[in-house]
Amino acid sequence: MSHSDTGMSAEPQRLQRFRAALESSKARLSGLRRHTSRQWHRSLQFRTVVATVLLTAMAFVGVGAFLSGQIAQGLYQERLNTALDESRRGSTTAESIFDGAIGSDQATTTEVVLEALVQLQGSFEDSERGVLLTPVINGDPEQLWIGARTAGAAFEATDIPEDLRTEIAESTEDRLYYRPLSVIIDNETVPAIAVGTKVTLPPGNEYELYLIYNISAAQETLDYIHRSLWIAGSVLLLLVGTIAWFVTRAVVGPVGHAADVSEKLAAGELQERMEVRGEDEVARLGASFNHMADNLQQQITQLAQLSHMQQRFVSDVSHELRTPLTTVRMAAEVLYEARRDFDPVNQRSAELLYVQVERFQALLADLLEISRFDAGAAVLESESTDIFSVIRHVIEGAQPLADKSGSDVRIVSSMERCVVDMDPRRIDRILRNLLLNALEHGEGQPIEVLVEADDESVAVAVRDHGIGMSALDASRVFDRFWRADPARARTTGGSGLGLSIATEDARLHGGWLQASGREGKGSCFRLTLPRNRDGVVEHSPIPLPPADFLDGGNNDVSPSSLASIDSVAKETSDEVKT
Repeated sequence: MSHSDTGMSAEPQRLQRFRAALESSKARLSGLRRHTSRQWHRSLQFRTVVATVLLTAMAFVGVGAFLSGQIAQGLYQERLNTALDESRRGSTTAESIFDGAIGSDQATTTEVVLEALVQLQGSFEDSERGVLLTPVINGDPEQLWIGARTAGAAFEATDIPEDLRTEIAESTEDRLYYRPLSVIIDNETVPAIAVGTKVTLPPGNEYELYLIYNISAAQETLDYIHRSLWIAGSVLLLLVGTIAWFVTRAVVGPVGHAADVSEKLAAGELQERMEVRGEDEVARLGASFNHMADNLQQQITQLAQLSHMQQRFVSDVSHELRTPLTTVRMAAEVLYEARRDFDPVNQRSAELLYVQVERFQALLADLLEISRFDAGAAVLESESTDIFSVIRHVIEGAQPLADKSGSDVRIVSSMERCVVDMDPRRIDRILRNLLLNALEHGEGQPIEVLVEADDESVAVAVRDHGIGMSALDASRVFDRFWRADPARARTTGGSGLGLSIATEDARLHGGWLQASGREGKGSCFRLTLPRNRDGVVEHSPIPLPPADFLDGGNNDVSPSSLASIDSVAKETSDEVKT
């Protein structure tokens, strides 16, 4: 391989390493930014300390800038006043010397001028001051006896600002002019002040006389003050941050502890309490919090005991009633079968007895099912099943009631088959309850069973066009023993627990059961299930409420008209207690 090929292959490798290092730096910066953002949003102490330090830094920068400006202005003004005083005395001395040289020849004049410049320069060793004598701008060089001369540091006319030279050349008064400038002394650029005036030398030519003062000592003093301010400010910020951290920790710490205890109480750890120390406001807050927790624990314990007693009572009564109810049911069946041999009054009594015993047995079965849910003993026997087979089975079972009410039940779907992991018995019970309610309240209008699905979930909605229900009815429809119109005659002899049991069955599958309605336009109940047993329902393939609930301009359907198992879970458990 040639040297050129080796160089070409090494260059991409270095580029790749540079890109990798750049990407790594970006990743670290992004992680730091996310961590800072998370701390900013989650930690009150972090926000307080950062805000305190930033505000202190802003105040320090403002005050420091003001002090720095004032100090710099004071140092410059002091050095300027000194330079003007010295220049005024020096220019007076120089003019008297130059006036004494009038009438001398060129050599004598040159000697006198050089001596005067050395005298004006003063201390040469410390380079604090330099002298420059140069002909005025636009002067006649042929009439000059003396060219540009310097004493002290080697300055040139080009070091002088152009506007200062022009101002001195055009001046008609015997006065001093000055400008700040930068000059090079010992290969180092330093700040200086140039003070100039116009003088006349034999044989009558005008010159610019400048005394240039090195003010680097003042600049060093200012730099020292700046360094001191920065060091003091850094120490101050560190102290303020540390003080803010300890102060906020003393205040925010108990609040954070209270939040942790509250979360544990919400999780059911009712024995958790705050630590109370001292007698200050935080201690009183902790004592009040603990007192509240004690009362809550006592009330929750009492309610739990009462709920357990009620559940146990319902369960025991339901079980105890099964044996005598079975005997009564057998007797009622015997009387019902022999009713044709009775007189009309006894015949009617036998029929009523048989119907009410059947209804009582259904109510008892529902109570037993509710007690299983309350005790957490309900078990989901999931299997892969085509949900359309369950829907057709439900429709076939409800066909006699559909024929009696005059309602036409039809399936509306873009699919013909949809396999879902579910408990067929429980889903059959949910859909049977929804369809029987639709037939009972459908006023003989058509009833649609809508079925749609996607990759994660499947939804079945039962839609009727009957009397409908209000937003309040929709929010209470899943409560136990609740009925929208207690005076309304029931044709199906329900127990008032059907929708509550359907709600529990849906929750057991990890799904939703929701209702929506509008008075005079019917009701819609939507069941949404995950397609897989371990799936999570995040949306429903069927919209609720239906589109015809929202058309027109006078539809007052609000989100409160949607009742889901999440929003009525507590009411469902509390309704039996009352």
